[in-house]
Amino acid sequence: MGYSDEKKRGSQSSSKDGNGHPFHDYYDDSKQLPSPPSVGTSASAQPPPLPSRQPSTIHRSATSSTTRNSVGRSSYAPARDDYREVYRDLTQIYKRKIRPLETTYNFEGFHSAPLTDSDILAKPMVLLLGQYSTGKTTFIKHLIESDYPGSHIGVEPTTDRFVAVMNGSEPRVIPGNAAAVSADLPFRGLDRFGQAFLTRFQVSQCPNPLLENLTLIDTPGILAGDKQRVERGYDFTKTIEWFAQRSDLILLFFDSHKLDISDEFKSSIFALKGHEEKVRVILNKSDMVDQQQLMRVYGALMWSLGKVIQTPEVMRVYLASFWLHKPSNAFEDCRALLEKEQADLLKDLRDLPRNAAIRKVNEIVKRARLARVHAYIIGHLRKEMPAVFGKKSRQRELISNMQTEFLKVQQLYSVPAGDFPNVTAFRQSLEAYRFENFARISQPILSVAEEALSHDLPKIMRRFPQYNPLLELSQKNPFLGPPEVFNALNSNSRGGDIPPSYWHFSSVDKSASQPIFLSLNPIEGKINGSTAKPYLMSTGLSVELLAKIWTLADWTCDGYLSEDEFAVAMHLIRAVESGGEQALPETLPQSMLP
Repeated sequence: MGYSDEKKRGSQSSSKDGNGHPFHDYYDDSKQLPSPPSVGTSASAQPPPLPSRQPSTIHRSATSSTTRNSVGRSSYAPARDDYREVYRDLTQIYKRKIRPLETTYNFEGFHSAPLTDSDILAKPMVLLLGQYSTGKTTFIKHLIESDYPGSHIGVEPTTDRFVAVMNGSEPRVIPGNAAAVSADLPFRGLDRFGQAFLTRFQVSQCPNPLLENLTLIDTPGILAGDKQRVERGYDFTKTIEWFAQRSDLILLFFDSHKLDISDEFKSSIFALKGHEEKVRVILNKSDMVDQQQLMRVYGALMWSLGKVIQTPEVMRVYLASFWLHKPSNAFEDCRALLEKEQADLLKDLRDLPRNAAIRKVNEIVKRARLARVHAYIIGHLRKEMPAVFGKKSRQRELISNMQTEFLKVQQLYSVPAGDFPNVTAFRQSLEAYRFENFARISQPILSVAEEALSHDLPKIMRRFPQYNPLLELSQKNPFLGPPEVFNALNSNSRGGDIPPSYWHFSSVDKSASQPIFLSLNPIEGKINGSTAKPYLMSTGLSVELLAKIWTLADWTCDGYLSEDEFAVAMHLIRAVESGGEQALPETLPQSMLP
């Protein structure tokens, strides 16, 4: 990819986010810094052109030597959607305004350790879970179109360790002990699981355009029975819970011939509780059964999942088939369906950088609210302690009546009940502390954290565009979909001369188009294609003409029309009505820009 070569040389680019904020990026692989995903896309980092009729298909490079099957044979080539400046500001807000609150009131002993820069700046993480031989490693190879250091595929349980597949200037393997102490990698909290786990963890780095935006976590195949669980030497479920908390997408893999959910797999799924919105299910090797059997397999999988995942929403299941070498006995009767399902899955991955950036802001907000309540509780317990005598008995009394103390804090500081931690877990953590050593309530520290919650973090959220900057071509232009019935009234080629002054923005009649624009209920000053399409179709112009008009009017290429862009679109429609199709220019004149 062109932007990949540019990145290796190291280049500086300037772009803007959806609200016009300037973003400056410097890419330099030699420093091996965490490379968060991005908000504006520079000229050298444009995504490859996408076909209008198949929006989710992404072409592979012609030089790829990887053997590919006919399903999903296109390469995942994501655009660089750089939120680097947002991440930096978020890091500064956390370090200056939230972390002092955590360290002052022993937040780490009750909840989790303070976040590091690498935790916040880390790329989006995708966690792959499933029983052995369900295609997790094959899926990674399918995405990156190459092997990665340490990969091995077989019908037996082959992946015996956690493998973080990341981008790097050259292929190499970083052992688990070194990765857990590296400040540049987001794995510093893994040392809590001990040496038994760290010897079963590694970081595999290789240069790849996909991995510039994502980190993929390959996990050991989940087995059944107590023997395998004991022989691991570490708490498998706890490690899954740790990765799930930091992941932006969790993919559960099932084989069309292996739908059973073992005890260890069930406990791993239970460890995902609270992260259900991140979970997607992949029914892999779906072309190994015919259409009738696939329908039954899908129903059986949904029944099995319904017994394990207790959510009111239906879990999203992708039918897919990822092969390095497609077997000759594969069924082709559902090929079109599998292609559409895999295209939807790739779209989920394409949207991940922006969704991950928003999730990180949301996680910081949740953490700040929890730290604030924790500070109120700790300060209250310190206040309830006697000055000289009876400290131990008073501490035991406060611990046993912790539910009552929570109610007092709720009334004193008007804290929502939902912000309080679990009483039982909090009571257990308190046993390790002496209450007289707790810090008292400090209004300056709390005020600074409150400012971050009420002002700084909402300000960062407003910097995210309300639309998705990674919309594909057919999504940006609502008239580039399947061909519609031609209307005989659409020809409108009455001819006529249009004066040159018509192609100046000053001649655009905004007073006439503004009421129409406002009637379409714009969001953040913009309307999308599905909102504008019915009205534009009512003009009687052909779909082909409206597609060209939309392309000319949407000069920001974001798939949305602002008030000025909508006014120009109406101006172009009147030009066609007066001078016919030939009246439209090939490109929008600069004089038409406001």
